[in-house]
Amino acid sequence: MAVPKRKTSKARRDKRRASTWKLEMPGMVKCPKCGEYKLSHRVCTSCGTYNGKEVIQVEA
Repeated sequence: MAVPKRKTSKARRDKRRASTWKLEMPGMVKCPKCGEYKLSHRVCTSCGTYNGKEVIQVEA
């Protein structure tokens, strides 16, 4: 049975794990009404619309 000859250092172990668990940028899309970037499937914070309907009132 294969056994490691030396202990794997924390730096080497963490470098190996870092490539697998890399964080990704969330999906940003432009709002069709105002053109500001927002997270997809969420209410636009600048104009308050979602799916073409005004959901919340935003003070200008």
